Amino acid sequence: GRGLWGMAGRRWRSGAGSPDRAAAERAPRIYTRTGDSGFSSTFTGERRPKGDRIFEALGATDELSSAIGLAGEFSSEKGHTFVDQLHKVQCMLQDVGSNLATPLSSAREAHRKRTSFSEKPVLELEQWIDSYSEQLPPLRAFILPSGGRSSAALHFSRAVCRRAERCVVPLVQAGEADPNVAKYLNSDYLFVLARYAAMKEGKEEKIYIKPDP
Repeated sequence: GRGLWGMAGRRWRSGAGSPDRAAAERAPRIYTRTGDSGFSSTFTGERRPKGDRIFEALGATDELSSAIGLAGEFSSEKGHTFVDQLHKVQCMLQDVGSNLATPLSSAREAHRKRTSFSEKPVLELEQWIDSYSEQLPPLRAFILPSGGRSSAALHFSRAVCRRAERCVVPLVQAGEADPNVAKYLNSDYLFVLARYAAMKEGKEEKIYIKPDP
């Protein structure tokens, strides 16, 4: 909304009580007001409604990165070695967003080259999945999100990833985004990582138990 952010911005730019008013006035604003009319812009400069499926996909991808960031903080506290992988995934999600924000129907060749998404990170993610899967005990029951804070946060990230994938697949099918973007939103990585975190921490994974009739 314009109200709160606008008022905060005006107070900040006024420099009241600031030792360096000139520096504050030169600093960029955190808000743009370009979306106040219910529209926003793609990287190609195209104006679309904020409810457009491109922005839905971008929002879901941003939420995924935030969820992974939280899982990474919990995992870092436990000393897990895969935290660097999670940071790399977050960086790749920025590139996913760039590709989504460049709809192929309106992108020039220069746009496409700048925001293309290759198969390389997809193959790397699949290698990580295989590596962790080989170290896990067999899956004999339906696992509920559990297994300690690191594991539970990774399970939550997995659920957000599946939603992001559901938002992105229609864009790929419509020829608006690179197919590798949808392939990279692979929730299997976060699932096996959640199980791996629980195993490393010696936490019990809760399983689904069918209630008595």
